[in-house]
Amino acid sequence: MRSIRLDPRVFKVPIDRIRAGYYSDKYFTRYTEVLKKDNYHPNVLYQFFPRKDAVVVGIDEALAILKLCTGYFKDEEKAQSLFQELLVAERDLQNSVFDMDRKNIESINRKRWDLRDAMNALWVDKFSEIEVKALYDGEEAKDMEPIMTIEGDPIYFGYLETVLLGVIARGTSSATAVKRVVKAANGKQILYFSARFDHYWVQATDGYAAFKAGAEVVSTDANADYWGAKGIGTVPHALIAAYHGSTSMAAIKFDEYVPSDVNRIILVDWDNDVIGTTKRMMIDFYEHLTGKKYSVSSSNIDSVIGSGKGKIWGVRFDTSGTLRDTSVTPINENSLGVCPELVWKARREFDEMGMKNLKIVVSGGFNSEKISLFEKLGVPVDAYGVGSSLLREKIDITADIVEVDGEPCAKVGRKKGNLSRLEKVNL
Repeated sequence: MRSIRLDPRVFKVPIDRIRAGYYSDKYFTRYTEVLKKDNYHPNVLYQFFPRKDAVVVGIDEALAILKLCTGYFKDEEKAQSLFQELLVAERDLQNSVFDMDRKNIESINRKRWDLRDAMNALWVDKFSEIEVKALYDGEEAKDMEPIMTIEGDPIYFGYLETVLLGVIARGTSSATAVKRVVKAANGKQILYFSARFDHYWVQATDGYAAFKAGAEVVSTDANADYWGAKGIGTVPHALIAAYHGSTSMAAIKFDEYVPSDVNRIILVDWDNDVIGTTKRMMIDFYEHLTGKKYSVSSSNIDSVIGSGKGKIWGVRFDTSGTLRDTSVTPINENSLGVCPELVWKARREFDEMGMKNLKIVVSGGFNSEKISLFEKLGVPVDAYGVGSSLLREKIDITADIVEVDGEPCAKVGRKKGNLSRLEKVNL
């Protein structure tokens, strides 16, 4: 899966805050502070690795941070004073934006840029004096296998350890979880629906991780920011509610006003009767589009199934795990939610009605285990929507110094690993 690395500008790195150590654990900023004051400049080899088998993502973002923030302030005290002024200015700007005070916004923005320019004038860039080797985003790595190394004077980059570990850990955790469901789905499409379960600041990182792991369909534009795509969306329950619980009206209005390049996917579990609701919705949609009365014997309902405007691409079953759809035989807890029986019955009845091309998307409580079960049983699903389960994976990333001045130097239990897969980074 090797490819061209992303341009560092994609990541919108908060340069001033990272250079000032704002996001760094204090023991890392003090570590480099001691080395500076002691005028001690060892050449070290840092080695980064995951604590589980993983799909590695976050490397490119880590490289962007290294590119922009490897170095030091030639007058640290002055730089920190300017940074504190910058923080105050940014808070003032936030208040002015809230108040929509344009005059104040313009004044504060000028002050912000003056402060940033002053800080930048104090910055000594040392990226060219370190050597970085790394895997590519999307590659798989084993537990404890090196995924990135940095060699050079730790004064220039040692304080970055917190943020480097964090961006790789977040992206790798998301990508590893997504890869599992992608593999379980046997080539069927995965719809990445995790945005609503976490802070919006991480949407771009998570969406890119999902993309690198094989889930290209995401739910927000921010999810797709790094590779320049757009989020997709189905008809939500909220739209059905707004039209007084009418799935048919929600589908008709969605089709009328949403851009034609968007596939129409309709939620059909509002009444806890996905088969009956789908049939009613499709008949109502057919009659609205064609102006003809639907007839079982003569109407071609397939004419309103497909991609784009005037068509329904698919329906989404999102039955709550605490409910049993009206068409499902009440046996035990396995008949709750979106279960295999529900999908089989729906597919059979849709096909009998002439809707063989209508796609079935399932969501609600799906993870790699449930998807594997559906695939093992041959349940006729066309796509899986997966959400909160993808945020439960946690892959820790660790960094150690393993060499100092060309000699092995690592804490007990650690040593320099096999670096043969790593490629020298040139940005």
